[in-house]
Amino acid sequence: MRVAITDVAYHLPERVLTNEDLRRENPSWNVRVLEERTGVRQRHVAAPDETALDLAVDACESLLATTAIARSDVDGVIFCTQSPDYIFPPNACILQGKLDLPDRALAFDYNLGCSGFIYGLAVARGLIVTGMARRILLVTADTYTKYINRQDRSARALFGDGAAVTVIGVSEGPARIVDIECATYGKDYDKFMIPAGGCRMRPSADTAVEKRDLFGNVRSLDNIHMHGRDVLAFITSKAPGQIEGLLRRNGLTKLDIDVFVFHQSSRLSIDQLGRIMDIDPKKVFVNLDRVGNTVSASIPIALKDALEQGVVRSGHRVVLCGFGVGLSLGSALVEA
Repeated sequence: MRVAITDVAYHLPERVLTNEDLRRENPSWNVRVLEERTGVRQRHVAAPDETALDLAVDACESLLATTAIARSDVDGVIFCTQSPDYIFPPNACILQGKLDLPDRALAFDYNLGCSGFIYGLAVARGLIVTGMARRILLVTADTYTKYINRQDRSARALFGDGAAVTVIGVSEGPARIVDIECATYGKDYDKFMIPAGGCRMRPSADTAVEKRDLFGNVRSLDNIHMHGRDVLAFITSKAPGQIEGLLRRNGLTKLDIDVFVFHQSSRLSIDQLGRIMDIDPKKVFVNLDRVGNTVSASIPIALKDALEQGVVRSGHRVVLCGFGVGLSLGSALVEA
């Protein structure tokens, strides 16, 4: 049975935060250097009362309105987010109700960040291959900006909010998900985390106390803490081997790949990954300049843009790779 990505749609918040906006708000920030390192010129930021679930509803409604997919044909909703509306119930269950999908549809959330799309592909593909479903909505949505301290320039210059919905279904044509590989490096979980807010450390007045680090970034324990150099070292040391192993397993080399769509982490990390793997830069699709790092939604947003721009076309072999929180890593080989 062939299983493929059959449709993709996404939705971004209305508010756009540009680098010029950041410069006006923080005159001491060297925004030019930040833009060079991150590759981000602007990012979309959710309104105070706008959640990842709200963005996901808009993305799904857009997809259902512009494709031939009937709501009655959806067998499941898998929702990847680290910014859910509630501790419980899951966003997926609420989304199923808001979209008026069949009661027989399975629905569940999973908590994963920048590798989440690849993990979701693996789960959706498995459910379809085993016969539990024929068409699944894989929703990836996050509003990381709600977790970022306004004085943390390292994170604020990088992340944006957004939601994507990817339809995974039985393929009637040549398109297919060929192979997927995932990996976990949990000993380094503390390199990218929010220390407080869960049951290990409940939010309190103490966790809200802000501290300034050696680089001038301000955070509390309720905010995102990202050790950028360690995460970059993880990406550049682990992702190349996984991708090359995936290709070897399928009798391919990087020269057989038409397009690489990496998680839109930062310009620095994408460029370094490409150099280490000796990939032709023309084969690496990048769109983070206008949307920023949208976490779990970044790969499908980039894939949709690549499809619309004709960068990815029918018959192309495409490598998708996500990496981040966990620390975790996932790569997929797909044929368009």
